[in-house]
Amino acid sequence: MNPELLTSLSFFILALLVGFEVISKIPATLHTPMMSGANSIHGVILVGALLLGITADNTIAYILAFFAAAFAAMNVVGGYVVTDRMLGMFRTRPDSSEGKGSK
Repeated sequence: MNPELLTSLSFFILALLVGFEVISKIPATLHTPMMSGANSIHGVILVGALLLGITADNTIAYILAFFAAAFAAMNVVGGYVVTDRMLGMFRTRPDSSEGKGSK
């Protein structure tokens, strides 16, 4: 195992542990707004996946870059969908009694 791979794996494991610790401290009432905002910010990951696709030099790298871009795009779209649904809870609904027999 070369030192560069060992360093990368160490950063990945550290990021997993820190991320889990931070997310576990979020109260349930704030989880949806926090996740919808975080998912929409993950557009940076989509840009990174596209940049990796540009530098890919073999078939496996192209396939991994494609899946990374596809999952990042789904994450971004999902973040906006969750945000829209969450904000939809605060919209006023049209009153159903208006227009029915009110002359």
